[in-house]
Amino acid sequence: MASPAPSAQDTLFSRVVNHEAFGGILLMMAAVAALLVANSSLSGIYDSALKSYFAVTLNGEGIEKPLILWINDGLMAVFFFLIGLELKRELLEGKLKNPRDVILPGMAAVGGMAVPALIYAYINWGNPETIGGWAIPAATDIAFALGILALVGSRAPTSLKVFLLTLAILDDLGAIIIIALFYTAELKVDYLFMAVIPLIGLIILNLRGAHRIAPALLLGTIMWFFVLRSGVHATLAGVVTAFCIPLYDRWGKSPLHSLENGLTPYVNFGIIPIFAFANAGVVLAGMSVGNLLEPVPMGIATGLVVGKMVGVFGVTFLMVKFGLARLPHGANWAHIFGLACLAGVGFTMSLFIGGLSFSDPAMMNEVRLGVLSGSVVAGVIGYTVLMLASQRQEKPAKADPVLAE
Repeated sequence: MASPAPSAQDTLFSRVVNHEAFGGILLMMAAVAALLVANSSLSGIYDSALKSYFAVTLNGEGIEKPLILWINDGLMAVFFFLIGLELKRELLEGKLKNPRDVILPGMAAVGGMAVPALIYAYINWGNPETIGGWAIPAATDIAFALGILALVGSRAPTSLKVFLLTLAILDDLGAIIIIALFYTAELKVDYLFMAVIPLIGLIILNLRGAHRIAPALLLGTIMWFFVLRSGVHATLAGVVTAFCIPLYDRWGKSPLHSLENGLTPYVNFGIIPIFAFANAGVVLAGMSVGNLLEPVPMGIATGLVVGKMVGVFGVTFLMVKFGLARLPHGANWAHIFGLACLAGVGFTMSLFIGGLSFSDPAMMNEVRLGVLSGSVVAGVIGYTVLMLASQRQEKPAKADPVLAE
């Protein structure tokens, strides 16, 4: 019996959900929802829900955290697990496999992290209470940036998406390294040593090309617990676990591909929007335009808007002019400038690092203000520049009247 043809509504829904920009739009809707709830009569329920404690214990030993930290330490470990899977795949068989293809976006990513961090540090220099947030504007949000680029559509060259994706992946790798080196709390070596036990099991499974994923996920969860208790940020356990998932098993099938494809919709359409809703609620009561000039929001916003643009575009320009690399195929300098602006959309990773930098709610409100304002401005400028650059490139040249004769 023939299956019924899909309805027009089903076709439209699937087209919307599968569109490259949908993840970024959903993220934006979650951020707007958080902003509205945090400044409405529901703000009390919103705050108390995020501060509600949940405990998982056995004989008095276990984990007890407020909901916001279950989201930031637990759900975001799954997000970092997916990033780890993407990184491993790209390193072994993707865009990061050939070093020559990595040089330009890699150096642009370094510049795009260093300059925003320096700008923030300059604005907050001499203030020990705020200088710790220097890494907040160094991050790029892959979902948001690629979502905005997708709105430009086919008018932008395909190579530009590859360049931005590679830059953002390397940017995430840089953020992971920064978190590991600079955002580790008081270290408990005994728990860190215990985390090595499941890690050894994961390495053995990887070397044997194990087909079953469940044992690796169980060992990864155990390692996450020990890493969490050790003082090292637990999301790093997600990355390490991902690198221990075999790309191909002994039968030639890919557990990594299966896991990445299965997790992606849950992370993009579930975990990331939940994180955004829990972390983007800026309380606007008592705020004015002058609050944007405070050191923390000013450092973050300036780093995202100016620092990312100067770092990414400046390094790319120098690399090309000195003959060390070539522009992506079909792209011009206006495209690169627009892409450099898009890299200033920090959002998810910036909010995440902000949560690691400050525990004071008032400071976190300033972080949210800086991240949201900087990301919106960077996104609008980037989209506008890319649209103008693409329209100019599509415009046919006028015929020379002398040649016409």
